[in-house]
Amino acid sequence: MLDELRTRAADVFGWDLRPAQETVIDAVLDGRDAVAVMPTGSGKSAIYQVAGLALDGLVIVVSPLVALQEDQVVGLEDHPDAPRAVTVNATHSRRDLDDAWVQVESGEVRYVFLAPEQLAKDEVVDRLRAAGVALVTVDEAHCVSSWGHDFRPDYLVLGEVVERLGRPPVLAMTATGSSPVRAEIIERLGMRDPLVLATGFDRPELRFEVVRHADAEDKREAVAEQVAGLEGAGIVYVATRAETLEYADVLVEAGRRAKPYHAGLRVRDREAVHHAFLDGEIDVVIATSAFGMGIDKPDVRFVVHVDVPESVDAYYQEVGRAGRDGQPGVATMHYRAEDLGLRRFFASGSPRPATLRAVFDAVPAEGVVARSELAERSGLATRTAGRAANALVEAGVLVDGSDGVRRADGAPTTAEAAAGRAKDRAAEREQIEESRIAMIRRFAETDECRRQFLLGYFGDELAEPCGNCDTCSAGTAAAAHAADGSNDVSWPPDAPVEHAEWGRGTVMSTEDDRLTVFFESAGYRTLALADVEERHLLERV
Repeated sequence: MLDELRTRAADVFGWDLRPAQETVIDAVLDGRDAVAVMPTGSGKSAIYQVAGLALDGLVIVVSPLVALQEDQVVGLEDHPDAPRAVTVNATHSRRDLDDAWVQVESGEVRYVFLAPEQLAKDEVVDRLRAAGVALVTVDEAHCVSSWGHDFRPDYLVLGEVVERLGRPPVLAMTATGSSPVRAEIIERLGMRDPLVLATGFDRPELRFEVVRHADAEDKREAVAEQVAGLEGAGIVYVATRAETLEYADVLVEAGRRAKPYHAGLRVRDREAVHHAFLDGEIDVVIATSAFGMGIDKPDVRFVVHVDVPESVDAYYQEVGRAGRDGQPGVATMHYRAEDLGLRRFFASGSPRPATLRAVFDAVPAEGVVARSELAERSGLATRTAGRAANALVEAGVLVDGSDGVRRADGAPTTAEAAAGRAKDRAAEREQIEESRIAMIRRFAETDECRRQFLLGYFGDELAEPCGNCDTCSAGTAAAAHAADGSNDVSWPPDAPVEHAEWGRGTVMSTEDDRLTVFFESAGYRTLALADVEERHLLERV
């Protein structure tokens, strides 16, 4: 990294950059795409902010939450010598949006924060391209991946948008990303030979616990008793909106300053909870997974899961919001095996055949249709049409291009056949989702060191039990098998492999008696190492 830029970063922001940050900054300034997988609190935002000091053009930051966008702008405004920033989102009045665009088009601002929904609008993309874009940053980039825990269909158009913007470098950032998630981020965004930097996943200050329950009432009482007795600020994650209200009432009665948070609240109300939590006006937020991405609160002391998260990726992303100040934090999952049924319900489902047929018919056999026209041409709601189009693209029936959607070469000629192919692909996805649920169940029920399990899932390793989780405290971890590196020579993490039935896969972790592999068509599978080697179940590729 040039000394001049390092000095300017210190002068403008007051930062002494770490080597990992400098490595990624160098890559994007050289015009290279980059994926940065760095723990919460490690300074991912500094990468695009410092790069913006040296780039000639706009730095677009795609961020999933309005509150997070506004927080980033306020953070930049706290540095008087930093380039200016604006947000473009649906909460602004027409006058405010017009003012923001005047600043963008006059060159007064360097950073533009917006949600992926804005980039689905042709006029927004056209105006940004005309202003000149030097870098596209995708924050919370795990949202790009349908293997990730917070898949949002609006993120699927970003690869196309980057092309329409003139193909500037792309920077994808996330706090957690297993190998399959990283691979799909690269594919979805159309990244070209990107730098992939994944720093250590370990958060030694966090204590991991799982509390098992026989029935739902016992679990409710245990959660209320635990959270009422914990000190400091915390987040309680639940699966449904109704539970946010239920637990908020119980905790308020127990004397905690608690508020519910879910996607069904008005934007204004969600932002009020977000800022009250940041400002210390409330202690506990009871939330669905809609809350927490990018939250900049260092003193969260606990994260409690009332319900099983949908994946290990989701779990680690959410518990990572505790202990950002490096002080001890606790992550507790309250677990009933019966609760996995709710996760299976959420993981199932795909667009109805009639919806798929309508969208396929809306795309002519020859020619291209803008995505913005699909709803009107199909007679469907905009979001319904977009979801069906994504399913058809996923199945290889339609193709996203810089000018819209067209039928793929070799696509079925009838809507019935196209819908059938999309349903088959959706069924494959459901199988993968089932495997992710199986992995979170394995985490909840393991006698191994929980930290060793988590790090092994992400392709990292810890040679000895951590001593800071419930299984270590109980004494079971020392006798259990874990990802200790003993078989890394033969089966190293991230190694590509081939299975006769499940096809291409990636090694996730190795233990002394088993191997965990993620297969593109079948999801996560745990194989006995003796079977793998004696029966030649896997081939290195």
